Amino acid sequence: MSIRVPFTGGEKESLHAALDRHRDAVLWKTEGLDDEQLRRPMTPSGTNLLGLVKHLGGAELGWFRETFGRDTGPLPFDIDADETSDMRVEPHESTADILEFYARARAGADEVIRELALEELGTSWSGNSVTLRWVLIHMTTETARHAGHLDILRELIDCGTGDHNRS
Repeated sequence: MSIRVPFTGGEKESLHAALDRHRDAVLWKTEGLDDEQLRRPMTPSGTNLLGLVKHLGGAELGWFRETFGRDTGPLPFDIDADETSDMRVEPHESTADILEFYARARAGADEVIRELALEELGTSWSGNSVTLRWVLIHMTTETARHAGHLDILRELIDCGTGDHNRS
């Protein structure tokens, strides 16, 4: 059963639940596949399921942790040296490494969400002042967008579709 956004919940609770719903869909799209399937380039640019998970982990740490002056911990890429390194899974990185990175990123983002008010201001990577509310909305749409990409890639691999396990 997937997470439901509460019909009458508060704003912060509802935004967080919406993000979690899409995060769970991202993980569900990786379940039951072997390492080759998770790493298989499915587009001319090389996009693959595991690379999208890695990218989303980096986005969570950047938007929630870095924006609000929190430590991100070690990152498995160097975006300054190579702007696509967050989308690429290196041969030495295991599936477990990437899934652990995403779990750490989610936990770090959740800590910020719990501790800060929606109106709290942070500074984005581009230098703009943004509220936690804006970051929650941005990351929910970013995660939903990539969950859609994951859905298409998964369908191309094994015909699996949907945004959550219906069993």
